Amino acid sequence: MKYPAIIDMHMHTNASDGTDTPETIIQTVKDAGIGIFSATDHDTVKNCAIIRSLLREDDVRFINGVELSCRDDFGKYHILGYAYRDGDSPLSELTAYTHGLRVQKVRMRLEILEKEYGITFPQDEIDALMQLNNPGKPHIGNLMVKYGFAASREEAIEKILNKAKVKGVGSITPQRAIYAILASGGIPVLAHAVFGDGSQLLAEAELHRRIRMLKEIGLKGLECYYSGFSPKQQNLMLSMADQYDLLASAGSDYHGKNKMIFPGDTNLPDVNDADPHLQAFLDLCLSQTA
Repeated sequence: MKYPAIIDMHMHTNASDGTDTPETIIQTVKDAGIGIFSATDHDTVKNCAIIRSLLREDDVRFINGVELSCRDDFGKYHILGYAYRDGDSPLSELTAYTHGLRVQKVRMRLEILEKEYGITFPQDEIDALMQLNNPGKPHIGNLMVKYGFAASREEAIEKILNKAKVKGVGSITPQRAIYAILASGGIPVLAHAVFGDGSQLLAEAELHRRIRMLKEIGLKGLECYYSGFSPKQQNLMLSMADQYDLLASAGSDYHGKNKMIFPGDTNLPDVNDADPHLQAFLDLCLSQTA
C-alpha cells in the first residue's frame, strides 16, 4: 500500500492544551502536507467528532485519538488511544471522569497559589478557566504571564506550578485507560515512552518493565517516531516494538502556539520508508476508521 509521505498521529487542539480550533488544525495539517493525522487531546475526545464532520471525503484522512494521563505505584504514563468508535462508550465515560479530576486539580492549584505565593486572578478569568474542556497548568501559566507573575508560561510552570503540588486528587491507572480504549474498539499505544509522562528520562530497564507489564494488559503499540527523540532513542523504541511484537506510531506532539513543535515533525521523512510496524499500525487504524 502507498501511504502519504507525511503523517502525524499526535496533535493537540484547543480541546486540551493546544491552540488550534478544529477548523484551524485542519488547515494546519493541509499546509504541512500531512496526509493522515489524529487529534490526541489530553483526557478528552470532544474535538474529534467535530474535525471529522468538517472533513470532506477527498480530504486528508483523520483518525480518532486521545491521550490519557495515568499513574500507578511505579510512576506516570501517557496512553494514546486510536480509531475508537464515536459516541457513547467506556472511553467517553472515562474522559468525563478525568475532566472532573482536572477541574478539581485546577481549583486546588489556585488555592495553593493564593496561600503560598499571593497570586490571585480576577473572578471572570477563573470562571473562564473552569469552562475550558480540560484546564491545566499551561492555562494557569498563561494567566500568570498575563498578570505579570511570570515572564513566560514555561517559567510559571517550572518555577512555581510544578512546586505547587496537589495531593489527594484521584487518577486513573494505565490499566484502566487501556481497558477503556480496547472496550471502545480502539488501539492503545504508549506515548513517548522514553520520557515517561513527557517530563522524565527513563532508563532502558524501566522501559522494558513498563512495556512488558502494559502488553500483558492489552497494550498494542509504542510511539516510536517522535519529535523529541534522538536517533538512538528512536532506534531503541523501534527495537522494542520488534522485540515485543507491538505496533509503531509516529507523532510530533504539536500544540499550536503553546509549544515550539512543528506539525508533522516526527523525524520520519517518508512513511513509505518506515518500519513495517508503523505501516501495520496505519493499516489497522485506516481499516477501523473506514
